[in-house]
Amino acid sequence: MNRKRVTEFAGSAALGAWVAFGALALVVSGRHGVPLALDRALHAWSLGHRPDMAVAVARGITVTGTGLVPYTLVVLAGLLTGRTARHRLGAVLLGVLCLALGQTARYAVMELVARPRPPEQDWQTHASGWSFPSGHSTTAALTAGLVLLALAVRAPHGRWGWRATVGCWALAVGLTRVYLGVHWFTDVLGGWLFAVGWLGVWVCVTARLLPRRWLPPGPDAPAGAPDLPAPTG
Repeated sequence: MNRKRVTEFAGSAALGAWVAFGALALVVSGRHGVPLALDRALHAWSLGHRPDMAVAVARGITVTGTGLVPYTLVVLAGLLTGRTARHRLGAVLLGVLCLALGQTARYAVMELVARPRPPEQDWQTHASGWSFPSGHSTTAALTAGLVLLALAVRAPHGRWGWRATVGCWALAVGLTRVYLGVHWFTDVLGGWLFAVGWLGVWVCVTARLLPRRWLPPGPDAPAGAPDLPAPTG
């Protein structure tokens, strides 16, 4: 693992995401909850395209964006990443902590912005709390990011089908929140940006502070030091 390259990439991604998120949050706050034109257009489209089967599928997808499913996926990602029992335990703890603290920080931002949700009569699933940023979208994107990191460590040159599936799942969870009428699209976009920013900071700090023996072997390993065998599969 090239520690310098990882920290630079993660830091750049985090900076870009936080700048975009901050700008979006300012726009949303400045409008005092009034939806943007894109929000209104996509909300109106969802109201006019809700056959029973599509709503049922959307409910099935949206429920995977919170609760037990994300944490189960993060635990599995940690187990996949580690090379030894100790490393696997550390990866699981780091992943769960990243997700839990990210959700807590997102909740604090949601209370600060205090954006109202779309009209309750338009909802097709249960929702609670303020609207920006979307909790399901943030949680699913954070989870997907952690799983994608695990796949990158485990199989850096393969598993593209799994990566695409994980990415599409996170996108689908966010979009179902708009389709089911419980969030504006900018809430979902804010959740995605928040997740990228949070994960970027987490990866950047972790890559800098973790002892070298906990990191995957790579070009920044000390000369003459034996690398541990890379996982197979």
